[in-house]
Amino acid sequence: MTEARPEPLRMVSDPQVMRAMAHPARIAIMEFLSRKDGGTATECAEIVGLSPSATSYHLRALAKFGLVEQAPSRGDARERVWRTLSPSLMVDAGREAGPEARAAEQAVVEAHAVLAMERTRDWLRRAGDEPPEWYDAALFNEALLVLTAEELAGLNEAITALLRPYHRRHRADPPPGARAVAVQYRAVPLTQ
Repeated sequence: MTEARPEPLRMVSDPQVMRAMAHPARIAIMEFLSRKDGGTATECAEIVGLSPSATSYHLRALAKFGLVEQAPSRGDARERVWRTLSPSLMVDAGREAGPEARAAEQAVVEAHAVLAMERTRDWLRRAGDEPPEWYDAALFNEALLVLTAEELAGLNEAITALLRPYHRRHRADPPPGARAVAVQYRAVPLTQ
């Protein structure tokens, strides 16, 4: 176990690691651990709706691929605490990737797309019951832009820079009234 926290963003291109990340329970576990600076299999099980033993299996699989690690105990030496190694991951099989890597990349991206759609539907079901400030702050926007590849790269960089300070709040003390917010950003060229 290490005490030092790794860099905030990790690029993943290994097909085995991407496949390990593509499971919905593992996505939920990693997200929970990144927001809470660690947790036990029992705590993660409550989030993912699995038994602690099934959740332990997923935690061990994530650890095998370097996505989570055991964290220092919170006082009870019998308690096994886990934490993410990086709060933010990006997957990219690479331009020259073979079919196995492309399929793994597609699996993890599709798993996240399903989660994003579930979150959107959940918001729409409960939006009317939310406090006015949260209802008014939520945004759905799609803009069809005409850009060069260079302009798109610049736009992506600028938006990523805008989001970066808020990524750091996962483990820090957030301001009063702060909530977890799913910001979904995709910029994909359309067919001609």
